[in-house]
Formats: sequence, C-alpha cells, structure tokens
Amino acid sequence: MDGMNQLIVSEFVFLGLTNSWEIQLLLFVFSFLFYLASMMGNLVIVLTVTLDAHLHSPMYFLLANLSVIDMLFCSITAPKMICDILKKHKAISFCGCIMQIFFSHAFADTEMVLLIAMAFDRYVAICKPLHYLTIMSPKMCLYLLVTSWVIGLIHSLLFFFFFFGPSTHWFNFCGVPFCGPNVLDSFYCDLLWILRLACTNTQELEFMVTINIGLISVGSFVLLVISYVLILFTVWKHSSGGSSKAVSTLSTHITVVVLFFGPLMFFYTWPSPTSHLDKYLAIFDAVITPFLNPVIYTFRKEMRVAMRRLCGRLVCYRKIS
Repeated sequence: MDGMNQLIVSEFVFLGLTNSWEIQLLLFVFSFLFYLASMMGNLVIVLTVTLDAHLHSPMYFLLANLSVIDMLFCSITAPKMICDILKKHKAISFCGCIMQIFFSHAFADTEMVLLIAMAFDRYVAICKPLHYLTIMSPKMCLYLLVTSWVIGLIHSLLFFFFFFGPSTHWFNFCGVPFCGPNVLDSFYCDLLWILRLACTNTQELEFMVTINIGLISVGSFVLLVISYVLILFTVWKHSSGGSSKAVSTLSTHITVVVLFFGPLMFFYTWPSPTSHLDKYLAIFDAVITPFLNPVIYTFRKEMRVAMRRLCGRLVCYRKIS
C-alpha cells in the first residue's frame, strides 16, 4: 500500500480524438473556426440586446444571459482542445482537471435552469398575455437569472465537496485512490472517466453520478417538453393572426433545448456508450451547440432588424469620428 501511495497522479494525459495527422489538421481548423464563430455570434447577441432599446424585454434579457453562459461553457474545454489537437503530449494537471469538471457542471446546470426560465417566460407571454409585463417584471427576470446561477453553482459545489471534500489529500476523493493510471481516452475531463481510472472499484460512485446527472437532465427535458406542449395547445385552442409568430418563437426555443439536452442525455443515460461517439458528441456540445444558438436566434425578424440598426449606428459613428 505504501508503494501504491507513492505513485500519486499529478496530471492526466488525453489520447485526443485521432492519431491521423490529416484528420487532426481538419479538426483543428474546424474547431477553431466554430469556436471563434460561437464566441463572436454570442457576443453580437449580448451587445445587440444591451444596446438596442427595442430588445429590452424579458425574453431577450434571458436570451442575452443564455449567450453569456454559452460563451463561458464553450471556453471551458474548447481552447485547450484546440491547442492540444496538434500536440503529441496532451495533458492537464490534476487541479486543472478538477476545475474543468467543476465549471462544466456549474455552467451546464445554470443553462438548464435558464432554459426552464425561458420556457416559463414563453408560457406567460402566450397563455397569460394580459398579465405578461406584470408577472415578468424586471425584478422577476433578475430573480430567475440569480436563481439559475445559484442552483447551478450549488449543485456543482455539492458534487465537488462530495467527491473531493472528505479527502485529506487532493489526489484522493471520497476515499478513492489515484495511484497510477492517468490516461483518458478523451480531450477533456469528465467525472465518470476520472472515476474509471481509480485504483479501486468505483461502480457505485459511477452509478450515483449517472443517476444524478441523468435524472436532472431527463427531468428538466421532460418538464420543458410538457411546458411547450401546454403552450402549443393554448396556441392551437386560441388560434389567431399571432399564432404563427408564437409557433415560430416556440420552434426556436425547442430547437435550442433539443440541441442542448440531446448529447447530454445520450452520454449519461445510454446503457452502453462508445468512446468514439462520446467524443464527437462532446465536440458537438462544446463547440457546435454554442455556435448554433446565436445562428438560430438571429433568424428572428426582431433580432435581424436590431442588428441592422446597430450596424447603422456604428457606420454613422465612424463617419462622424
């Protein structure tokens, strides 16, 4: 046992996505362009909503904050993945791995709650239009935003202290020793993969993680589906000239929800996941989904008009200066 304790893991080594140089180069260009586009797209949404008074509504307030979370979530794994693609030795320190796990859970949980808040906003707007501005007051919007962050951070902290807190040692968590194996067949850190490298049987802990995250993701998705079904039923029941606009708005939200929850539910609920499929789903969740969100929302007429107004103001400002 003493000999085992001397082999303390100080870093984890990633195997990456592929060993083929051509595919690595293609993935580097692909990931870099999508990461850059996702950051710029979400930043444009935040600036447009902030600077255009016509978009100072509860829906766009929540949308701007969703874009902020997407930028943060995208920046947890994507920059390191892009830098590591062309490296032979892809590694991350133990503490860096812990921080990656903590923040990925925190931002993902926050986004889940914020998507539920956005569904509530659409429910009030369509089902209780006369009371919309009263219910979705600036105070309520701020309350929903703060609640999203508090729930996300608390859940991630509970995970963090449960697995890392009881240990007197940074390299043991929840009594689980890490004494040798440190190679991850991935490009980022995930709690399930880290547990599988432990020098003891961690099936119970892996089951707890899967049940916890799986139930939260599936439960949130089911709640969102029920809310959207109720909204669509209300739209169908009171169909009028504004119904097409309501359905268009809902289709945008539903697309974003499916893109976010699809890879997450597959990874944590599929009985026999394959590492190759998990890797590419992780790329989709880390780089492509944050890019698609601004693309989907900029199809809305109000957003396109607001972006044109903002561009016009910038052109006028340049001419004056």
